[in-house]
Amino acid sequence: MDSALGRTVISLWSWLCIGVLVIVWTPMVAIVRLVTAPFDRGAYAAGYLFRKLAVAHQRLTPLWTFRVEGSVPDDPRRPYVVVANHESFVDILLISHLPMEMKWLSKQTFFKIPLVGWMMRLAGDIPLRRGERESALEALRQCRIRLDRHVSVMIFPEGTRSKEGELGAFKDGAFSIAIEAGVPILPLAVHGTKTALRKHDWRLGRSRAAVRVLDPVPTDGLGPAHVGELRERVRSMIASELATLRAD
Repeated sequence: MDSALGRTVISLWSWLCIGVLVIVWTPMVAIVRLVTAPFDRGAYAAGYLFRKLAVAHQRLTPLWTFRVEGSVPDDPRRPYVVVANHESFVDILLISHLPMEMKWLSKQTFFKIPLVGWMMRLAGDIPLRRGERESALEALRQCRIRLDRHVSVMIFPEGTRSKEGELGAFKDGAFSIAIEAGVPILPLAVHGTKTALRKHDWRLGRSRAAVRVLDPVPTDGLGPAHVGELRERVRSMIASELATLRAD
């Protein structure tokens, strides 16, 4: 069903599915958070359930095929600062297929979306108002709190989606917090989501996307002076893996 009409029909079906899933998922996440709150300060269980909404949605979307590659860490409660390149909004749905929970650093506007924003708050995701220094500092403080509670955090170090799929410059924030908290960086290479949902087009496209988990990068013995070196090392790892993925 690759015709324009076929794509429109499938897209309508997919948006209907995600609407229904969001309605069903919201009370489930709320109940899990309420029940686990006394002993799960990091909201791990509620967050993990929230991410599985993306897995259910992908299975109901005929145009999308997602896969996870590489070695996922054995201990899901070993905290990492997870970083990935950013091709599309659909990156969020793809990365949510990883069998580990992580708290997402996300734009403040997402938290204002009915139901979805409520689940993000229940899951313990971290809001950020772009361009505001105080908001950025508070977001980094909240990241540190999540890491101290043995939950990973997820940051797109490019800051925004790339326009043509090229890998942009990385910002320092993710690498600063990893060094400060003494936790490893877990790099991800994302490929294939750009065609899943293009900017300024509500209709879905055909996509065979992959998220590849790379080897963790330790931060032991590193200090503030090493932020740039760590940032460029991780960026080079992701760039090299993207070249491999695109050649496959």
